[in-house]
Amino acid sequence: MVNRILVGAHYGLKDWVIQRATAIIMAIYTVILLVVVLAVAPDSHASWRGIFANGFMKFASFLFFVSLFYHVWIGIRDIWMDYIKPDGLRLLLMIATAAALVGYAGWAVQILWRI
Repeated sequence: MVNRILVGAHYGLKDWVIQRATAIIMAIYTVILLVVVLAVAPDSHASWRGIFANGFMKFASFLFFVSLFYHVWIGIRDIWMDYIKPDGLRLLLMIATAAALVGYAGWAVQILWRI
């Protein structure tokens, strides 16, 4: 019998599905952004601002960033859990990563709704 010791890791299908779902969201957003940029052909700062002033693009961009940050969190968390063995260092790295990603999300909100 295998004695598997779980130390708080989130092993399983849930994280795998979430990471794939966030990747799909990011891919769809990339296609939408490419279509919009090719259709509008922005040539000035004002035309770029016009693209992102639309409520749909603000929401889609925010959804993209939230998906990106959650996707990153799952990947980096798994790296820390797999390769950093001292618990204190692993906890410190996970807290620093989470704080940075929350800060980036706040920055994305500030940028998107300042437009």
